[in-house]
Amino acid sequence: MRGRLIFPFLAELHRLDTRAVAVEDPDGAGPLTSGYDPDFKEPVLVDTNDDGIGERVRKEHPPVRIPCQVEPEAFEALQEYASGNSPRSRLRLVFHFADLERLGLVDSASGDALVRVGDRLGGVFDVTGALVQAVRTPPGLFVTEAKPIGFGLFMPHPRRNLLLVTFDDRETAAPRGVSG
Repeated sequence: MRGRLIFPFLAELHRLDTRAVAVEDPDGAGPLTSGYDPDFKEPVLVDTNDDGIGERVRKEHPPVRIPCQVEPEAFEALQEYASGNSPRSRLRLVFHFADLERLGLVDSASGDALVRVGDRLGGVFDVTGALVQAVRTPPGLFVTEAKPIGFGLFMPHPRRNLLLVTFDDRETAAPRGVSG
């Protein structure tokens, strides 16, 4: 008895492939030898189209749809900057470890969920697969926290059962007082 999700939906998750990013040479003959920044532990930004704005070097695993419970906090709330509007969004999804285990998204050696910081949400679908809410990228919604919660409901054999995942957007405008 591990409980179940209430009013389930399907989240389309695009997991960051850090190994593929690390071996990618994003600028060819340029100074970079990897698409992964060793100091900041995230994909580097490279201006690939000469518009003066760096695009994130990103490689992803094939998308996977995972049953979830949706807990919205903010969706495209107005946040104005000197250089324009950067809508703020935050969404929390609750995943059941039984579903993650069934989909191969739990590391068997450590027990860690393979939903990690930097993974991207592509959309939310109903249980029949119909689109409920697409997530525009950019700005996108990315995992900023994946926290196991809900340890044990069944006392004779208690187990962890839920993973709370927070998705936040990335700012698309510069804050007031910041100039380029």
